[in-house]
Amino acid sequence: MTDVLRAALLTASRNETVRRIVENAPVSRSVVRRFVAGTSVDDAVRATAGLVREGLTVSLDRLGEDTTEVGHADATTKAYVTVLGALAERELSTRAEVSVKLSAVGQALDESMALDNARAICEAAAAAGTTVTLDMEDHTTTDSTLGILRELRTDFPWVGAVLQAYLHRTEADCRDLATAGSRVRLCKGAYKEPPGVAFQSRLDVDKSYVRCLRVLMEGAGYPMVATHDPRLVRIACTLVDRTDRAKGSYEFQMLYGIRPQEQRRLAEDGETVRVYVPYGDEWYGYLMRRLAERPANVVFFLRALATTT
Repeated sequence: MTDVLRAALLTASRNETVRRIVENAPVSRSVVRRFVAGTSVDDAVRATAGLVREGLTVSLDRLGEDTTEVGHADATTKAYVTVLGALAERELSTRAEVSVKLSAVGQALDESMALDNARAICEAAAAAGTTVTLDMEDHTTTDSTLGILRELRTDFPWVGAVLQAYLHRTEADCRDLATAGSRVRLCKGAYKEPPGVAFQSRLDVDKSYVRCLRVLMEGAGYPMVATHDPRLVRIACTLVDRTDRAKGSYEFQMLYGIRPQEQRRLAEDGETVRVYVPYGDEWYGYLMRRLAERPANVVFFLRALATTT
């Protein structure tokens, strides 16, 4: 039943009719704000400052993807430059970076445009004294995203990558990227993918995650362990011990609004914990994927929705 619900939510995340219904429903801001920091740069910076005070680090994501207009891609690029400037002004940039979906800066229109826009964001990040991680999207964009990553790392070797454990190819990609100076965020994956390219069962995805994480921990790079699964967190800690990694040579990553007590617990234990903080108006696709990742969140969402109607 859980797998059926997850599949339905992932389908709904790209259904325009469902999108209009949900976006126009009288959902209180408290529902969306469990997972989204707000709509403006000020909201993003305010949330970042609060998390930093709790001993956490941050990766900001301006929501938006599948850009089909040059003007939209340019606006997204400028928005990232603006938020990076705001982080530097508030002296938060040493504790906060940005995550960028290449589809939001023109990847579907022109790869060279996306590369130029991503380079502009990296230049702003370098000026602010922080880093950029390129988000990974559905499997059709993986080769393009890794190609742009290679180009960017020529001038910005600190640019981070995201790899998704549910893809069959990811263990090999981990081996390619587990090199000195490389930053790799390993997540399970949040898009609906066909059996030919992705593991379908939760057990197979978890097994792949552990195999991939072992490769990263044994490598010379900087693994970023993106999971809320308590069992996978424990396995990650075991791999840290087995590979004799020092604290600060890896980090844990979790989503804004999910398991905040665990985030603080790990930070209090001396671990580096980065919270992925989305902000912006285009929250629908992101929200639906978060519900699909953890269907128990659907109950929270529906209860809150019912109280606003």
